[in-house]
Formats: sequence, C-alpha cells, structure tokens
Amino acid sequence: MILPDLLNYNLNIIFCGTAASKKSKKLNAYYAGPGNKFWKTLYEIELTDRQLNPQEFKTLLEYNIGLTDICKTDYGNDNELDTSKYAVDGFNVKILEYKPKIVCFNGKNAAKAYLNQKKVDYGYQNKRAGD
Repeated sequence: MILPDLLNYNLNIIFCGTAASKKSKKLNAYYAGPGNKFWKTLYEIELTDRQLNPQEFKTLLEYNIGLTDICKTDYGNDNELDTSKYAVDGFNVKILEYKPKIVCFNGKNAAKAYLNQKKVDYGYQNKRAGD
C-alpha cells in the first residue's frame, strides 16, 4: 500500500483518486505535488476552515472527509499505471462498509474504472453503492 486509506464511518465525502503520485509517494502524503490544487480548493469551497498542507491529510477526518485511491499498490501518472492493479472491488467494499454520503472521484480514470465505462463526463453520476 503506497498511502494509507483515510476512512471512517458515515463521512460526508470520500475523495477517491486513481493512485498516489510520485511526489505523494515520496512525501507519504495525499495530493502532494507542487502544482496540485486539491488543498487550496478544499479551503476555497469551505470544506476546511484553512488551507491544509499535504502532510496534514489525516486532519481531514476532523472535517468529516476521507481519502483513498482505486489503486493502492502502484503510483505515478495515470498514463503510467498498470490498470490490472486497480482494486475496484476492494474500493466498493470500503464504500459499502463506511457508507459515506458522497464519493467524489478526483480524476476521470478512477471514475471510469469504478463505473466500468470508457467515457465519463464531469459532474454527478447516477450509480449508487449501497443505500
């Protein structure tokens, strides 16, 4: 496992990426690349009360937010990943167990893998997991 899941029961939202980036693996922190706007965006849309640093990712549980990836055993850019390492079934088990209100895919490749579709548009998807 490259990065540990950050999960808890009944979270408001779980963000799911495809896999850790090279920088995230090196720093052992989610969304750690210098150009990544994840942390800034969370603050700007008021999901957090301040802009967190990638190394503070565990703090997200205090905001009722979780993190995971479709691929937990590989890292790099999406075009470098071995899709056979995607653990869609394992991800689904996590969602059914932890029962977040919303899952937000941070990237179309993660969404395409989970939804088993070749094309995915941005925005709300109709597929539901569990209740």
